[in-house]
Amino acid sequence: MEILLLGLFVWSVVHFIPSLAQPVKKAWINALGDTGYKITFALTVVLSLVLIVYGWRHTVPTHIYDPVVTKPIAIALMVVSFLLFGAAKHPSIINSWVRHPQLTGLLLWSTAHLLVNGDSRSVTLFGCLGVWAILEIIFISRREGEWVKKPILSMPKQLKGVAISLVIFVVAALLHPYIAGVPLK
Repeated sequence: MEILLLGLFVWSVVHFIPSLAQPVKKAWINALGDTGYKITFALTVVLSLVLIVYGWRHTVPTHIYDPVVTKPIAIALMVVSFLLFGAAKHPSIINSWVRHPQLTGLLLWSTAHLLVNGDSRSVTLFGCLGVWAILEIIFISRREGEWVKKPILSMPKQLKGVAISLVIFVVAALLHPYIAGVPLK
């Protein structure tokens, strides 16, 4: 569990720097340049993900509660979360409804997992990431001020974004047993 918690800590700290600690981000960029900052930021995120996955797979789960919903409902929530994630990269009508689609998608992803997993490592992982997403939404909104909505793309470009999101969802579902060590039944 300690490695899982370390990974979540590293994930949170590195992501909170741009939203909460602009002077630290500026110092980081001044020391390494913009490209160096992006590379080291990405490597730190990858390190946190490795720690999270390793910590998850090597933590013996203990029962906390029974699942609240069935897997088909959770999978439907997951599809919506991937569509929200995609809207962050391929602006769509979703962007006129949701200010932070990627973080909202992550919050929905964590919620879906909490609804079908009642063990200690699930509650730790998905609960922490859900809380982190809520905090990031608050901090980024505060930093950015008033919401300026993105222009909506043409329908073909929106449909392209939806298709890409759905393909990524299918790939993630197929890789789930290899990443998480838990098959989708």
